[in-house]
Amino acid sequence: MHLANLAGRLHLVTGARAVDVADASEGRFAPDPQAIYAQWSDFRAWAREADLPEGRLYDREDLGSPVPAPSQLVAVGLNYRDHATETGYAVPEGLPPVFTKFASSLTGPYTTVRLPEGDVDWEVELAVVLGRTASHITEAEAWDHIAGYTVAQDISERVLQMSGPAPQFSLGKSHAGFTPLGPWLVTPDELPDPAGLRLTTQVNGETVQDGNTRDLIFPIPTLIARLSQVLTFRPGDVILTGTPAGVGMGRTPPRYLAPGDTLTTHIEGIGSLEQRFTAAAGRGTTA
Repeated sequence: MHLANLAGRLHLVTGARAVDVADASEGRFAPDPQAIYAQWSDFRAWAREADLPEGRLYDREDLGSPVPAPSQLVAVGLNYRDHATETGYAVPEGLPPVFTKFASSLTGPYTTVRLPEGDVDWEVELAVVLGRTASHITEAEAWDHIAGYTVAQDISERVLQMSGPAPQFSLGKSHAGFTPLGPWLVTPDELPDPAGLRLTTQVNGETVQDGNTRDLIFPIPTLIARLSQVLTFRPGDVILTGTPAGVGMGRTPPRYLAPGDTLTTHIEGIGSLEQRFTAAAGRGTTA
């Protein structure tokens, strides 16, 4: 099942067509894309049995984040050995670095981002969306708490991120437009092996990242279980699982995004994001 946010309304997507969930369910489920995660079990049961209409053609520019307002947006750092090596950090043991990206940075899959001052970098990530409350769960239980997966870009401004007496990871990664998600949520039944997905990033058509989730140091169930020993995850919360090697700051010389660049992010079995960048002019905005 592919679940999308089209112009702020929840839709089921099949190929080039989309079905409005609120209309098809005769109001049983609200049009708000975020609200569905609190009813996830009921929604999945309904969707399996529903006699859905053909749906309508849609414009990709109408796609928003499939998770527009999570209560928690948790990001994991250094979860690929080659990325830890390229950035000069030690490979983590026990638990990887964890930070948040503020929800105001969330956007849909196809956007224009105004570059802030500084050095703006790219990080492709598989995002996991929770469909059940999770607190003090085991790795074996973690799979049952996943609503689905989507593509994420953890866009990062490195000067602010590394500034001060302690790094400002959350601020440096939370400018407007810095967390595109999409193009939709793919449920686990359609993505049976999330531990073997190819992730790529291209800048102006040149591949700069090419990794695979099989190389995660802390696999998905491990992340969910260990984080749940501290956090209480709520339905609709999002975990960004880390990025492979190939980021701009790890290159010699470093390479960063510039006005006019196009960033394309792809994860097999899910889909692609596309961000276009414009010149810095005060605070960043998206369109």
